[in-house]
Amino acid sequence: MGLIEDLINTLPDGKIQEICVGAFWTAVVVDSAGKLGCGLASTMRDQNHHHREGPDVSHAGRLTEYSARELAEWACSQKSMEAAIGLATLNALLPRQPELWVDRNAAEVIAQHGAGKRVALVGHFPFIPQLQKQVDTLWVLEQVPQGADLPASAASEVIPQADVVAITGTTLINHTFAKLITLCRPEALVLVLGPTTPLSPILFDYKVDLLSGSVVENIPAVLRAVSQGANFRQVHRQGVRLVTMQATQ
Repeated sequence: MGLIEDLINTLPDGKIQEICVGAFWTAVVVDSAGKLGCGLASTMRDQNHHHREGPDVSHAGRLTEYSARELAEWACSQKSMEAAIGLATLNALLPRQPELWVDRNAAEVIAQHGAGKRVALVGHFPFIPQLQKQVDTLWVLEQVPQGADLPASAASEVIPQADVVAITGTTLINHTFAKLITLCRPEALVLVLGPTTPLSPILFDYKVDLLSGSVVENIPAVLRAVSQGANFRQVHRQGVRLVTMQATQ
């Protein structure tokens, strides 16, 4: 949990204003020093959970009684839904650094750096059919494989072969990020992508070269969409900016 702990240690505190756990996305709104921030994370559920094992979210209905830092610590939880709430809170608290952002989405970034190269993509994304035409070799690793996807268990075989490795931010929720990053060759270019991705330079200390994430700009509209079961394309249209950060040389 080193990365998550390092991120949390840099955060200011704040007051939880609203929490929305939607079908696909989780959004948390925080007031920190009078400024509202909204963070997103993928809503994840434990695949083998049974109701008799207890609730997915401890103290559900009382989470606004936590401080924002306390809730951000849930990112370390072994319960997937709690970890998603924690990541969304962490993302809401991260200081905005627009001077480090460029308006480029992950698909564009991977296509640019992966042209003529071998690319390993951890996570199934809608842009895969187009990306297959833009790179030399594309391996897609997924916990629930679709079509030609490879199972997550193939990571130890595939990732060390890749010139470019793109890792979904949801690996911070299921706590597989640390293992995946160790599989990357030292010379490989590593990207973390998706709305769950913390837009923090701290990730650059963990062998990450690029971050492609999201910034919520219209909080009420995004909360409304999340609460009504919107997928990310729908959430994006309601006021989410897609940005990329690059490690400085």
